[in-house]
Amino acid sequence: MKKFEKGSKQLTKAWAFYDWANSVYPLVISTAIFPIYYSSMTSSFVNDAGDIPYLGTLWNPTTLYNYTLSFSFLIVACCSPILSAIADYMGNKLKFLKFFCLLGALSVMCLFFFTGQETLWVALTFTILASIGFWGSLVFYNAYLPEVAFPEQQDKVSAQGFIYGYAGSVLLLIFSLFMIEKSELFGIPDKALATRITFLLVGIWWLGFAQFTYRRLPNNVFDRKPEKDFIWKGFKELKIVLKELVNYPQLKYFLVSFFCFSVGVQTIVLMAGIFGSKELGLPTTNLILTIILVQVVAIFGAYLFSKLSTKIGNIRTLKLTLIIWLGVCFLAFSLDKSQAYVDYYFYGLGIVLGFVLGATQSIGRSTYSKLLPDTHDHATYFSFYDVTEKLAIVLGMFIFGFLIELTDSMQYSVLSLAVFFAIAYIVLNRIKATEYVK
Repeated sequence: MKKFEKGSKQLTKAWAFYDWANSVYPLVISTAIFPIYYSSMTSSFVNDAGDIPYLGTLWNPTTLYNYTLSFSFLIVACCSPILSAIADYMGNKLKFLKFFCLLGALSVMCLFFFTGQETLWVALTFTILASIGFWGSLVFYNAYLPEVAFPEQQDKVSAQGFIYGYAGSVLLLIFSLFMIEKSELFGIPDKALATRITFLLVGIWWLGFAQFTYRRLPNNVFDRKPEKDFIWKGFKELKIVLKELVNYPQLKYFLVSFFCFSVGVQTIVLMAGIFGSKELGLPTTNLILTIILVQVVAIFGAYLFSKLSTKIGNIRTLKLTLIIWLGVCFLAFSLDKSQAYVDYYFYGLGIVLGFVLGATQSIGRSTYSKLLPDTHDHATYFSFYDVTEKLAIVLGMFIFGFLIELTDSMQYSVLSLAVFFAIAYIVLNRIKATEYVK
């Protein structure tokens, strides 16, 4: 296999292209099509109280789905530091990336077999495995960033990945929606089957386009030769990195800030559709249009803010995005279904959200990469980045749900997220400027 030099366009583009491959999962499966299909399927066998039977217990369908996703996040949070430490010790991040990608893609394709109450276990089991595959692969994918790009390139390369991801996922989502709405043109008898075929397309897209990345990414960059007791050595590797984290206050401050703004960002992304549907009473068509709008705007946001970061620095750029996120929270709090043209306000909110979504995610990833010490343990360090994000999602979803129960409204739930953005902004002020992070 041809070896590409660190920082070369061929290598950085190949790395970024994995975003094109895998981003169809969070958009098509997690956000747009599968939740709607799941809701439609479960509504056909709910009882009079709106519950469905599973494992001998009655569940609210939405609650069951949320718990399923939370369980997958918990598994990734527990396993990724250990697996990444082993991968670092053995020097084979690429094999772990391939494994989790294959797990995720095949699991998504297995969702095709969810057709009703008898196959509810298929939906829940493969939702867990697909989520583990996606988030698990991201640990090893992100860990490649400092190995494929030099610090001065990482803002641009990180943004390039998100841009590829947003563009590719929107293309497949638009095609999928067209196929579902015009299923007869494709010789498909009904929309339900067309929707299930979409799950096959997502898996094929993810696994197929990932091959381009595999062919160019290096493996065992540091030429490590592991001993037989690699599992025990992997645990020792994890212990070493934990001790190192304590000695790098810059990384600690960033992870605290990253945790806080991830509580806000990830909760808003996951709950935006439900907020528009339940709180504002918007129809499904409007919500999907907003989702597409967010993805398209995010392309420009990631690009523009990556350019801005080269002029004013990563920390200042992140602070600017957090101020805008604060505005998003207050704007969402002010919306009410009784308002005239509330759907247009929601579109406008989607534009603002999309503008900073890609920017916050791409600049956050590259900033963490730049703050890393001179180390060979990139996967282990990025596993802590990943765990921080997963724990943030769990906390954000809990707070959001708890305040809904307390106030019977999502508006105060959204407003509460502003507190986390404010804390993240304050903590960022503790990070001292370096050559590449200002």
